[in-house]
Amino acid sequence: MNTLIQKYTLDGRDGALAARLFYGTLQNLALLDYYLDAYAKGKLEPKVRDILRLGAYQILFMDKIPPSAAVNEAVRQCKKSNPRAAGLVNAVLRRMAADKEKNDMPALPKQGGAAYLTIKYSHPLWMVEELIAMRGYDGAEAVLRADNDPPPIYVQTNTLKTTPEALAAQLGAEPFGDMPGCLLLKRQGRLEESEPFLRGMYYVQDPAAHSAVLAADLEPGMTVLDACAAPGGKSFAAAIAMEDRGHILAKDINSKKLALVKAGAERLGLCSIQCRPGDAREAEGAFDVVLADLPCSGLGVIRKKPDIRYRPKEELDTLPELQMELLEALAGAVRPGGRLIYSTCTWRERENQAVAEAFLAAHENFTKTFERACWPDSDGTDGFYICRMERTN
Repeated sequence: MNTLIQKYTLDGRDGALAARLFYGTLQNLALLDYYLDAYAKGKLEPKVRDILRLGAYQILFMDKIPPSAAVNEAVRQCKKSNPRAAGLVNAVLRRMAADKEKNDMPALPKQGGAAYLTIKYSHPLWMVEELIAMRGYDGAEAVLRADNDPPPIYVQTNTLKTTPEALAAQLGAEPFGDMPGCLLLKRQGRLEESEPFLRGMYYVQDPAAHSAVLAADLEPGMTVLDACAAPGGKSFAAAIAMEDRGHILAKDINSKKLALVKAGAERLGLCSIQCRPGDAREAEGAFDVVLADLPCSGLGVIRKKPDIRYRPKEELDTLPELQMELLEALAGAVRPGGRLIYSTCTWRERENQAVAEAFLAAHENFTKTFERACWPDSDGTDGFYICRMERTN
């Protein structure tokens, strides 16, 4: 989205509106389509449906835009691409606006079932059913509701350059929970242009991801492998926790993304991070700690990346095999007495607890010493999983 905003040289206000329209429509796609199908009988051409979706989102979710303005803009857009459908767009959206005003929108499926949640919160049915199995109906609804909320932005203090208190005062932020140095921003803007950011006083990282590094109990002088390092948050957290004394090898298969890690380390003034492109399956050496934040379905970060919910389930179901393969390879890079930190940004048990238990069952020389699952509704963080395993010999 940022690329498009730059391409069309939108200013801050117009860029923010465009982003909200795009992400908001994407977040509520199933609900918008449900209503549109109730009003527009028959098949809609793809471009016409997209225009209607944007108009419907404005009518249903954006109080500061008058419904008449949303209708007029949708009609104008339709006349450009499909003039014959302009009358249909006008009629559908005007009727929707009138029904919303009267609080008389078409009824959703019966409340209390998965079908209701999948329409109301625009998540695939299989995903809703998995959440209900894990958290119960009310818990599942709380997660789905959180997925559609605006994502909070958390930053981590570079305590080698400043204090959390001083940084909070500069940013107008507030401490988050009991995590030292973690701040919740009250206002958002172009962080990369702020003076504290340019001076390397902080980096952006969710508390859940930061917790994965805290679980490693790092000390100055340790050797650390960050196996899938990009965009670098865990490498930065490890270096700061070790007072920038020790050695951190940041690896990633994507050399372009790895360049971001190097640039971030330089901005933060961290000298203990060495970046090297490579596949995590080609791990070498014997490290005190191996951070294995592995490829996953990403369902824990849907509120930041709403399109993730539409990834094919069949594709996601193959991930545990890859995760197990990577863990197998990385286990050999942990020295006896060292720690393997397995983490993902998803809540799916088959990618989290099931993978960790399968790994432990196949490796008697590793013992689970810590495990935690984070949830956006109850913890205020990304959905996340952390498992610390220590190598005994």
